[in-house]
Amino acid sequence: MPKSKTSERRLHPRVDNQLPINLAINGYDFATATENISCLGAYCRIDKYIPPFTKVSVKLSLPQLSRPGGLPVECKGVIVRSEDDAKSGKFNVAIFFNQINESQRKKIAQYVNRFLP
Repeated sequence: MPKSKTSERRLHPRVDNQLPINLAINGYDFATATENISCLGAYCRIDKYIPPFTKVSVKLSLPQLSRPGGLPVECKGVIVRSEDDAKSGKFNVAIFFNQINESQRKKIAQYVNRFLP
């Protein structure tokens, strides 16, 4: 169930929602889910270590009641943090969307705002 951080004070708030996300990184493709998302970036878990500053292509789908399959968003990003999650055997990565057009950013912002108080 989607949930929001009620004490979020960032200029661009994020929500702890799991959304399907596809990442293309250095010839590897990862299909995973976000742990949280904002209009500036996403945090998710993948199976391989990817070092910070690595470029990534991002495709995600925002749920929309009026659009089966969701609202597609595509952009480019960069890994800003990559942490080993020893419990799961995976890696937590933070992605900053550094190449995203304004219409794509607005789609994400509108999605996030639906969950804010």
